[in-house]
Amino acid sequence: MIKKLVCRFLPTNKLVGRSINLWAMVAHRFRSESGMTLIEVMIVIVILGLLATGIAVNVLPKREQAKVAKVVQDIAALENSFQMYSLDVGDYPSTEDGIQSLWKAPQPIPENWRGPYVQKPNFTDPWQNEYVYVYPGNHEGYDYDLYSLGKDGQEGTEDDITSWIEETQ
Repeated sequence: MIKKLVCRFLPTNKLVGRSINLWAMVAHRFRSESGMTLIEVMIVIVILGLLATGIAVNVLPKREQAKVAKVVQDIAALENSFQMYSLDVGDYPSTEDGIQSLWKAPQPIPENWRGPYVQKPNFTDPWQNEYVYVYPGNHEGYDYDLYSLGKDGQEGTEDDITSWIEETQ
C-alpha cells in the first residue's frame, strides 16, 4: 500500500524512452547493502571506546574530589556537634566514648546530656573507614583530634583529612 502511494508520487524518467521507477531503484540499492561491513563495525567500536575514555578521564578525578569535599563537610559538622555536646555537658566525650556519644548517651549518662547531637549515626567516611576521634588531642591549640584515614585507610599518610591545620616550616 505504502509502495503504491510513494510510487505514484515519485517521478519517472521518460527522457530516455522508458519509465524508471525511482522507488524500485532505491529499494534495490538498500536490498543489496542490507548490513554493515566488519570495518564499519570496528570503526564504530573504536569511536565509542575513545568517547568512553574521554569521559572516564574527566569524571573519575571529580569523584575523588567530591569524596574529599564530603569528608571536609562531615568533619565540620561533627566539630559543631562536639561543640554543642561540650556546651551542654561541660567537656568533650572521652576517646573511649568516642563519636558515638553524639548519637547515644555515654554510660554513665552525663547530667546535662541533651542529645542526640547529630541527625544520623553515620560516622564513616566515603571510603568506608570510621572517623577517628581522640580526646584530649595531640595537636597544640586543639581540644581533640578528629580525622579521616583517607583513601588508603592508613593513619599518618598524606591523604589523611584532619580537623587541625598542619603548620609547615
